[in-house]
Amino acid sequence: MNEATAKQRAAVWVAVVFLLGAALGGVVGYIFAHRGVSANIMLSVSQRRAQKVEELTRVAHLSPDQRQQLEGILNDLHAQYKTLDDERDQDRQKSRNRIRGILTQDQIPAFEEFLRKMDEERKRMTPPQ
Repeated sequence: MNEATAKQRAAVWVAVVFLLGAALGGVVGYIFAHRGVSANIMLSVSQRRAQKVEELTRVAHLSPDQRQQLEGILNDLHAQYKTLDDERDQDRQKSRNRIRGILTQDQIPAFEEFLRKMDEERKRMTPPQ
């Protein structure tokens, strides 16, 4: 093996090691940067609400009575949102039925598969209750 070939081979190895290190560093950095965010996403709605009540209680020095009132207000708000969600689900079903009404029998299976994928995505993006 001549000296030029050995230098080329060494340069290739240095480049490969550098690129692998950069890729590994990027992956590890991404994981650490998003670990806190993804952990918060996995909290249920009630857990996130309790976390916010706790934080506001601490920063605003709420009394026990104020904390209890705050929890009641937030529970009422959650119930209102739940009602809106139910209404939105009903409206979604009505729209889907209207769309089914304009499709041919051959098109309906593709539409149902499309809806199944959309529903899976929505379920994945919706935090647990």
